[in-house]
Amino acid sequence: MELKEESKSKIKTIIKGMVATIIPIVLFYLMEANTHNAFTEVRAWAQFFNILIIEFLFLILMGITGRVSVSLQILTFLAAVFGLTNYYVYTFRGSPFVPWDVLSWKTASSVAGNYDFALPARQIIILVAMLALAVAAQFVCRIKVGRKIRLGFLLTGLLCLVFLSKNLQNEEFQDDHSLYRFLFTPVYMWQVNGYMVTFDMDLPYVTVKKPADYSKEYAESILSRYEDDEDIDESIDNEENADGVENNNNNDNTSTSDSTDYPNIVVIMDEAFSDLSVLGDFTASEDPIPFFKSLMNADNCTSGYLNVSVCGGNTANTEFEYLTGNTMRFLPGGSIPYQQYITEDSELFAIPEYLESLGYSTYAMHPYKASGWSRDIVYPVLGFDDIRFIDEMTNLSVIRDYVSDYAAFDNIKQIMEEKDDSPAFIFEVTMQNHGSYSKEADNFTPTITVEGKESNFSLTQYLSLLKETDNALSDLIQYFSEQDEKTIVVFFGDHQPNNSVAKSILQLNGMDPSSLTEEEQELRYIVPYVIWANYDIDEEKDADTSVNFLGMETLRTAGVPLAPYQKLLEELEEYYPIISASKLVCEEESELISDYEKVQYYMLFDR
Repeated sequence: MELKEESKSKIKTIIKGMVATIIPIVLFYLMEANTHNAFTEVRAWAQFFNILIIEFLFLILMGITGRVSVSLQILTFLAAVFGLTNYYVYTFRGSPFVPWDVLSWKTASSVAGNYDFALPARQIIILVAMLALAVAAQFVCRIKVGRKIRLGFLLTGLLCLVFLSKNLQNEEFQDDHSLYRFLFTPVYMWQVNGYMVTFDMDLPYVTVKKPADYSKEYAESILSRYEDDEDIDESIDNEENADGVENNNNNDNTSTSDSTDYPNIVVIMDEAFSDLSVLGDFTASEDPIPFFKSLMNADNCTSGYLNVSVCGGNTANTEFEYLTGNTMRFLPGGSIPYQQYITEDSELFAIPEYLESLGYSTYAMHPYKASGWSRDIVYPVLGFDDIRFIDEMTNLSVIRDYVSDYAAFDNIKQIMEEKDDSPAFIFEVTMQNHGSYSKEADNFTPTITVEGKESNFSLTQYLSLLKETDNALSDLIQYFSEQDEKTIVVFFGDHQPNNSVAKSILQLNGMDPSSLTEEEQELRYIVPYVIWANYDIDEEKDADTSVNFLGMETLRTAGVPLAPYQKLLEELEEYYPIISASKLVCEEESELISDYEKVQYYMLFDR
């Protein structure tokens, strides 16, 4: 009798152990089910490694709590939180949640109220299933673990997790086990590797490794090749330190001797402004951007399409590339330099700092909160003297929950009326067209519809917002065309809107938004741009480029002498006319691209 009872007890323990082992496996598939089917999309080895990570986390939790049921419940809660987080990030931004997104929590929270967080039926079913697992764990897996066994679980879990993580971050191991390792396509990487494995593989890229064969001296020698005594006042590069010793810090500045002939430069990076016709043909009830298109073909205007490194979000990366001439291609996919690599003590080359050395007054404007993307910290480092966020701006009319482009552009006019005789560099990042696009508003009625897609409110609202921007831009260009002071206006979008908008156009053209080819994916990273002047300039049409070159193009159009770093970009562009995180166009192979990577590393991390 006692043997039977002992056998029953062993069988129960085995069953409990099996249930405890199976629950983490089920959690993996439920977590992935928020966005896709891991059975069919995640590669076999990747499924196995995802499950191992969760099992090792379970061991660690058992080592901490000493209770199997409690550990499983904590694990279930974490799976629910991370699964939903990734679902919302992917839904709103079009890319998965990555380690460095943790640094963006302030920016995310500041705009969260403008998004619809209602849970679809699929997510509700997944949460109910996870809740059922947590309840099952409470009744089936009520096992208390002794102190010595707890320590064994904790050490085993930690050691196994570290060992697996180290291998997952090894390129040879990744290749041997068919893991996709290219960060510049983060959606595909996550879809075929699974969330936990992708997150682990991303961790080494929180910091940036030095380029091969990099040295500070070599980077400085590259810049020195582009110094020109006629344009560059080398005395600015030799500043006395506190001990009176000259310190050559390669500021790449030029002489401030004569700024009277330089034009005002007004740069507008307009939130989510794009021309969705690059994705394919569609018929709208009216053209949302007729003025902009006419401006692209106007006299005294250079125009084309701009290749950006982000889609549906991460605005700060586009302005980073424009203002510094750096490219996101040399940085971890999904990273945010404003929040990861730039601090109050940073010393990096940027257009505002450079133009200030030429006698410009420099202004930054953003009709939203100062903390967004840490701009309140970054803008002074970049060299902006006059910085105005929403609290410092006036007469701010609102469309939906954001300051209208009309109001934002009126504040540019205000600066022009107030400024002194020195030329102005004004950089404004707008907010009017920011997502979400699915929410209706009392103060804005969308009017533009797309044939065959009338039910897509997000698309209708987005196109109608573009019409407001187009009208506001027309008014601003008219204002500057009537001014005597020479002025250049640069206008471009930071990125295309997210998938809630773009999917309709993609589907109309026979493309599946969830499985775009590499060529189709590149279309999602294209926005139009113009460089317009109210005086005669050298103009060019169909001048496609990338954001890292656009700042240099701006100064070249304005007749401003280029700094050594910009001269490097000018030469590099002849060989590689487009360099972004999503696309590289090579006309002719050149070692200059390697030099560019080294100089960028120097500019960001080693000056």
